[in-house]
Amino acid sequence: MPTDLSKFWQGKRVLVTGHTGFKGAWLVLLLRHLGAMPIGVSLAPEGDENLFTSAAIADVSDSHFLDIRDTAGLVAVGQAAEPEIILHLAARSLVSEGYRDPVESFSTNVIGTVSVLEAVRSIPSVRSVVVATTDKVYRNNEWSFPYRETDALGGKDPYSASKAAAELATYSYAQSFLAGEGVTVCTVRAGNVIGGGDWAADRLVPDAVRSWSRNQDLVIRNPKATRPWQHVLEPLAGYLSVARRGYEGTLEDSCLNFGPNTHEALPVDEFLEIARTAFQSSAGVVVQSRDHWPESKRLALDISRARDAVGFEPKWTTTVAITKTMSWYRRFYEGQPAAALCQEDIEAFGHWEA
Repeated sequence: MPTDLSKFWQGKRVLVTGHTGFKGAWLVLLLRHLGAMPIGVSLAPEGDENLFTSAAIADVSDSHFLDIRDTAGLVAVGQAAEPEIILHLAARSLVSEGYRDPVESFSTNVIGTVSVLEAVRSIPSVRSVVVATTDKVYRNNEWSFPYRETDALGGKDPYSASKAAAELATYSYAQSFLAGEGVTVCTVRAGNVIGGGDWAADRLVPDAVRSWSRNQDLVIRNPKATRPWQHVLEPLAGYLSVARRGYEGTLEDSCLNFGPNTHEALPVDEFLEIARTAFQSSAGVVVQSRDHWPESKRLALDISRARDAVGFEPKWTTTVAITKTMSWYRRFYEGQPAAALCQEDIEAFGHWEA
């Protein structure tokens, strides 16, 4: 990972879509830490608990609330703000949402991505675009080895399929329009991201925190499902490296995986034992079999291409990532400010300065 990120990002105008979401809010805080000038475009935050509100993201970014499918609105914001880099994170990001409302998931994730890319064509200041998809874009064959960027895209569930479709749309726009205009575009694939401040429904850590903070047992479905868990700062650091290489014109890849080292993947039951200890909860975990949408048993990514392309190297082990995450929540519920807790993790993650 480049060590002079802060030197590069100082004063850069960066448009972040989805800045009211969990990853987007962390990204804004990280960009500000590096001296960049973030411009956020997103729907208004949902629910009473969200990191955008808790960490006062509106105070550290130029925020615009609009639907990313509003291409004219995006163009207006972009032409006024003149961003040099766009990081597109806005999405319907839950598998469960895809099952409950597949039309909205396909519309937001595919047409929304097309809208962002179409807007880029009318914002001449943009030089680099990073589109975040997911580790679930691959056709999951339940292989024991990790997926590579050259493996087939797929998606049995609507969310995964919509993200795979967004990959195809992005590649088409990059080749048909943006490359000829001097804009570098790359999709980044990461998933199972954890960290403080995620309160989304149907995600393992937020569900655990909600249950254990009330001294209630956590109910889970698939204790042996194995996932490539990683702290949110890991892929975000990777995305920034991709954006930088794109800006400098030295990025040769159109898609990259970001995740932990393969041996760091953990099944849910082992993950939760570490998490429960770190949260200092006396409540437990209960497994209940019930009708639910299908889920893959195993998922892992090969990150060797990202190592070669942008020098990506995971910094925190899965155990450290889980411990940091649960410590964040425990201390937040004890009354410590969300923004300060995020800043502490950003500073602990690594030396960003030259």
